[in-house]
Amino acid sequence: MASQKARDLFIVGLRNARAMERQAEEILERQAETLVDYPDMRTKVRQHLGETREQIRRLDQCLDSLGESKSTVKDAAMSFVGNMATMGHGVAGDAILKNTFADEAFEHYEIAAYKSLLTLCDRAGVTAAAQPLQTSLREEEQMAAWIDQHVGDITLQFLRNAERAEARA
Repeated sequence: MASQKARDLFIVGLRNARAMERQAEEILERQAETLVDYPDMRTKVRQHLGETREQIRRLDQCLDSLGESKSTVKDAAMSFVGNMATMGHGVAGDAILKNTFADEAFEHYEIAAYKSLLTLCDRAGVTAAAQPLQTSLREEEQMAAWIDQHVGDITLQFLRNAERAEARA
């Protein structure tokens, strides 16, 4: 039996997840612009940017199906935070490393958020939302695994680039 409290919490969670994905969208857009020396990472970031936009669309559909609106105030605040974080790392010489570490942490944050929403689906009486949320969860898990598998490669590419730059100086 669905509980009103679970439904209310589910709706708040959907809005939070939407704001989280908008933040991810902003971060990924900025990163895709700067990853010229890291083509594999750039390709993956662009792919995940497309997935992120689909995740936002899925969250919008879930909210619409419940007769709820998205929170544009939360979206704006999270987008601002995402841009500030990306700009903060951008001025560092090792921005690619810091962004990679932050990206992996953020992916795990997203994973936890989707797991929480999926846990609430049944209690909130919105089992139809489970499939789209499961799809988003799977995409986040795949991105987190990709980053995890490539941290070493990205680190070594950064080292090679830094050594080349030093040799030219």
